[in-house]
Amino acid sequence: MIKFVMCCTHHPYMTREQFQDYWLNKHAPFFMKNASTLRAKKYIQSHTVDTPLNEGLRESRGMRTEYDGVAEIWFESEQGLMEAMSSPEGLELSAALLEDEGTFIDHSKSSAFIVREHEL
Repeated sequence: MIKFVMCCTHHPYMTREQFQDYWLNKHAPFFMKNASTLRAKKYIQSHTVDTPLNEGLRESRGMRTEYDGVAEIWFESEQGLMEAMSSPEGLELSAALLEDEGTFIDHSKSSAFIVREHEL
């Protein structure tokens, strides 16, 4: 299994709350309705909580401001994901997902990458 991880930052014209609401109630249903096209096995959203703990963590480690949330999407294999994304349906869906993301995610302040988990 591999996992697509995206660390998301909201558009500057939105609040974190507006971002998280849209992401959970508009984008997630759209993705889940089409998840099989990309052969996605599991989709998790982790929404950042407004807490003084985040400021303490950031200050104690000299880190940047936290992301507004993290998306994790599991796939059977890198090859399977690449095949699904390069199919005509996958290309169309990827373009639609990117367009929707553009309404609430500031891609210039976000990050995405593929990982493999190692449970210890």
